[in-house]
Parts: sequence; C-alpha cells; structure tokens
Amino acid sequence: MRLDVAKLGSGERPPLGLALGGGVARGWAHIGALQALIEADIRPDIIAGTSIGSVVGAAYLAGKLDSLEKWARSLDRRKVLHYTDLSWGGSGLVKGARLRKVLEHYLKGVQIEDFDRKFAAVTCDLRTGYEVWLQQGPVIPAVQASYALPGAFEPVNVDGRHMIDGALVNPVPVSACRAMGAHMVIAVSLSGDAFGPIGTSHEVAFEAEDIEVDEDLPEIAIMAQQSLNKIRPDRVLLKSLLGGAKPGKSPRIGSVMMGSLNIVMDRIGRSRLAGDPPDVLVAPRIGHIGMLEFTRADELIERGYRAMQHEVPLIRSVMDILGDIPGGRAPDEDE
Repeated sequence: MRLDVAKLGSGERPPLGLALGGGVARGWAHIGALQALIEADIRPDIIAGTSIGSVVGAAYLAGKLDSLEKWARSLDRRKVLHYTDLSWGGSGLVKGARLRKVLEHYLKGVQIEDFDRKFAAVTCDLRTGYEVWLQQGPVIPAVQASYALPGAFEPVNVDGRHMIDGALVNPVPVSACRAMGAHMVIAVSLSGDAFGPIGTSHEVAFEAEDIEVDEDLPEIAIMAQQSLNKIRPDRVLLKSLLGGAKPGKSPRIGSVMMGSLNIVMDRIGRSRLAGDPPDVLVAPRIGHIGMLEFTRADELIERGYRAMQHEVPLIRSVMDILGDIPGGRAPDEDE
C-alpha cells in the first residue's frame, strides 16, 4: 500500500517511516541513531523494527529510550552472563525469562495500540516461513517474537502461531514502513559493513584505547571462560555458546550461530534493500564489533549517533523534496 499524497491536507508533511534493522548486540547503535533524530527535531510517524530494532523502537515510542540506554551502558560481562539463563531440553538454548523481566520492568502492560504512532515488530512464522508484522496487542511478546533467534531463544507463541526472529526474512524492514503508509523511509542497517560497505556508512574516529578487541574470543566469552573453575554442564555449554574460536581451531556453537545469522542478514538484507530501497540508508561502521558483545554499548551508541547525525542534512533535503509535491508540505518561504 502506497501513500496517496493527494489526500494530504495543505501544509501537512508526508508520513516519515523509520526502519530499524536487526543485529543482536549491535542494536545499541539504534539508540544513538534515535538520539540524533530527536536532537535534529525529526520525528518519525511510523516505525518498523526487526529483532533488536523492535526492542529499541518500542522503547522509544514508550518514552523509555533513556532508560534503555542507561541499562545498556550498565552491562558488564557478569551481568550479561546473568541474563543468559540456559534451558535444558527446550527449543532454545536460552530461556529468556530474565530478559523478559527487564522488558516487563519498562514495558509491562503497554499495548502497541497505546503508542501515538504506528509501530510494527517484524517476525517470522516458523511453520509457514511467512513474514509477519505484529501491529497490535501487548508489546512484550511482540518484541520477544521479533528477536527469537532459532536455536538461541524458544519460539514465541502469538495467537497460536510460533514466531521466530524477523531477521531471517526482513533484516531491515523498509517494506513494512511503506506498507503502513510511509512516503519517505529512513533505514538503519546494522550489517552494512559486515562483509563490505553498503549505502552511506559513516566512519567515526576512535582512539585505540577506546576499542578493546580480543583476537581469540568475543569480549562476552572472556568472563564465561574465567567462570569455568568447576566442571559443570551448564558452564561447559555456556562456554560453547559464547566462546569464539582460536586461529586454526574449529569455531564454537555461538560463533557458528552468529556467523550464520550475519550471512543471512547481509545477503537477504542486500536483496530486500535493492528491491525496495529506503530514501536514506544509515549504516554505522560497526562490523568490527561482535554480535554478542553487549558490553560495547558506549561505542555502539556513539557510532549510531554519529552516523545518523552525518545523514541529517540529506534527510532534511529529501524531506523538502518529497514535501514539495501536490498535497504535500510546501517549502518555507525562507528556504
């Protein structure tokens, strides 16, 4: 469904959509991107989020973006491990109950219909493989379904359908924004430079000491490895799940899962964006940060902020061009 601009009233701006892509821990960059839009007084009318993008998008619309930022910045290795509540015999390695408690702390009782703007959490029906946009009902199960990565989290039952991570079908949901009425779409991709840059990625200069890179293991795995002072099945599984691979050795489960998801999001994302490109693509340079490195919120938020800030002049230009159409917003006399 496309917007009929002829039906817009005089002086009205065509609806602006924001597509927030999936990317696990890299999703903290969305917080910075939204902060840059807020600072620039650019207000999206429609938000569609995939996986972690749905979490950040929902927090923003619920007025909890600052709370989410504070929580993300507070994460250290020990806290991340605490939220990794392993499951035995279930359909996912992580129960997700502790993460749900965090969501409930900020979003308990909130319905999607309560938002003052349109919102969709992109997910996938496990049985049919169909892409599903959750646009009504409780927010918490909707975002849980959107980030339910197969193998890591159990599928989420929504109205009798088992839903899994939307990144498998639509990593950057531009199409969802268009379908909900957006005439202009800003997309934030978290995998723009995973296998080579796409779009208008913006580099940010950081001092060497600000970036901690361990060539052998993802940062999140270091604490897990240190905790293996006793031979316990749960700790062995945790090491396999979160551990990386040393040069010349086979990768562990976590590395294989995240590497596979990275490939899926990159290939499907490029195809979907080519078929339905956004008007402005923002792709922060965050490919060097692992998808499980939740403790790197400071850098990710900063990179997301800088990348969006860099594109604000282009966004304003496109808004003016698309606003100067029959039924759209005419440029100000001073412009």
